[in-house]
Amino acid sequence: MTADLREKVALVAGATRGAGRGIAVELGAAGATVYVTGRTTRARQSEYARPETIEETAELVTSAGGKGIAVQVDHLVSQEVEGLVARIRGEAGRLDILVNDIWGGEKLFEWDKAVWEHSLDKGLRMLRLGIETHLITAHYALPLMIERPGGLLVEVTDGTAEYNATHYRLSPFYDLVKTGATRMAWAHAQDLAKHGATAVSITPGWLRSEMMLEAYGVREENWRDATKVQPHFAISETPRFVGRAVAAVAADPDRARWNGQSLSSGGLAKTYGFDDIDGSRPDCWRYMVEVQEPGRPADVTGYR
Repeated sequence: MTADLREKVALVAGATRGAGRGIAVELGAAGATVYVTGRTTRARQSEYARPETIEETAELVTSAGGKGIAVQVDHLVSQEVEGLVARIRGEAGRLDILVNDIWGGEKLFEWDKAVWEHSLDKGLRMLRLGIETHLITAHYALPLMIERPGGLLVEVTDGTAEYNATHYRLSPFYDLVKTGATRMAWAHAQDLAKHGATAVSITPGWLRSEMMLEAYGVREENWRDATKVQPHFAISETPRFVGRAVAAVAADPDRARWNGQSLSSGGLAKTYGFDDIDGSRPDCWRYMVEVQEPGRPADVTGYR
């Protein structure tokens, strides 16, 4: 299956690295014009102090076959988001796809900490970065998107609604952010359906993001070496896999069937028939429940 998004205009908010970058590149590979935003540019870094930049993402989008346009935006600053949407209106005259992947909390969450143990400042900052930014962006971008029927809003999160409903996700702050994104998609779906548009939430599986690879001391080329430390990492996937999931939904003329639903890269791969860039088709969330959590030995047979 090859998605065709030529003539479509997308905004991937939070596309500097990770899932956002993978989604932007795959939308570009389908032919879309993709505005990619983030705080880190070649001239200025965010508090992440990492090497990835939005210019690099835009160049990858263009190399993949689309048109990448990098715009530095802090999505907590409403005036910057308003200016971004005004620019898209002026240059492109339309917005067909909005992907809310703004996050920035990797250095803020604390594992297995009750609310009274977790840093309050970090926790509240996480809520602002993971929820408030999404609402600000939707507030300004969706009016442009609904001017044409068929628009798609994608809220990127961690975990399906089914999984998160029965699993405590690290701390009350992290848990609220990730379940909140799913609920936001459902809520937006109620409003967008009246305008012929669709909203979904989507989760990748165990993501081989730049930060995750670095944490294991590997690169994409030798990522399997990390399974010597964590055998279950064998079920991991590249950011391009969730990108292909988003592109598939965006190109589906019957995308409204997903309105308000919680989706996953692995689940959508079965529906649309796409693979990760290495030809595999990881089904991470089923694997975690059926293999990892019961304490079984790592074995991805039947899950890739």
